[in-house]
Amino acid sequence: MSAELLGQARTGDRDAFGTLIEPHRRELHVHCYRMLGSLQAAEDALQETLLAAWLGLDGFEGRSSLRTWLYRIATNRCLNLLRSSARQPATPTTPAATPGPLPEPTGLGEVLWLQPYPDTLLQELSDQAPGPEAQYESREAISLAFITAVQLLPPKQRAVLLLRDVLGYRARETAELLGLTEDAVTSALKRARATMSAARSPHPPSPPPGTPEERALLERFVAAFTELDVDALITLMTDDAWVRMPPLPFEYHGSDAAHRFFSAIRAHFRRIDRMVPVRANGQPAWGQYIRDQITGDLHITGVVVVGLAGDQIREFTHFEAVVAPYFGLPRTLN
Repeated sequence: MSAELLGQARTGDRDAFGTLIEPHRRELHVHCYRMLGSLQAAEDALQETLLAAWLGLDGFEGRSSLRTWLYRIATNRCLNLLRSSARQPATPTTPAATPGPLPEPTGLGEVLWLQPYPDTLLQELSDQAPGPEAQYESREAISLAFITAVQLLPPKQRAVLLLRDVLGYRARETAELLGLTEDAVTSALKRARATMSAARSPHPPSPPPGTPEERALLERFVAAFTELDVDALITLMTDDAWVRMPPLPFEYHGSDAAHRFFSAIRAHFRRIDRMVPVRANGQPAWGQYIRDQITGDLHITGVVVVGLAGDQIREFTHFEAVVAPYFGLPRTLN
């Protein structure tokens, strides 16, 4: 950090302030996303963070790095949002938003505000390495499974886990960031780790992105999904696969439940006309398009993200079309 830039920013130079915070903007956005589970909410939290940093720059005494100071502001802004029930958008409680009646779900999910995070934004991250206390690799720490599990933690435990096990801050640093004692941080981390450990199920590692193994599996998935070949889809999925579709609460766990779900979808659609590949949360994803029988245009009906385990699919998550613009996916195709 340049002392000259800091001095200029403190005199009201917005360009100097922008230059100071730009190297940290994307990682702060990802941190807010991990805290909140929603891309839209993360953007709101980031804007609040940057405004607070601009207004409070005279209070930055340099006892910590600018990056750490910004993380303190961002984390506390997220905690404030989590305390507000207004953060979570209204979600439907019936299957009215689906293309047809759905079978009885395995259960009802709790993370109804979950949104995917475009990999194109992850490419903008700085090369800032996690601290020495980090427990999660960056790929796992952005996956939908991780983000979903984190959302089930109480807010303070969530913040402690992310600061300690994802960003790698030491216990003393985390305590200072959150205004807690080290004992409180240690206790919260212990409980958070126990919850996360219970949520993690052992699976073979997913093939690296872009490898022949991944491409072969994804080609088989797209072929089966576009034709809505239910038997072929289930063959590709693990026995304990999850099917989710936020903001609807319905979840389907296991191959039998997944078979019932895809059979219900097939009864309405028969086929998906095009799958446009993107990536989300470090995972394969597609914009899903259906052809209008009158105009002939293809209309986007959602974004599909899959989680892989070895040569199988362990998670299928369907998001509403409202998230498509984040991925540069047009509403219609010819």
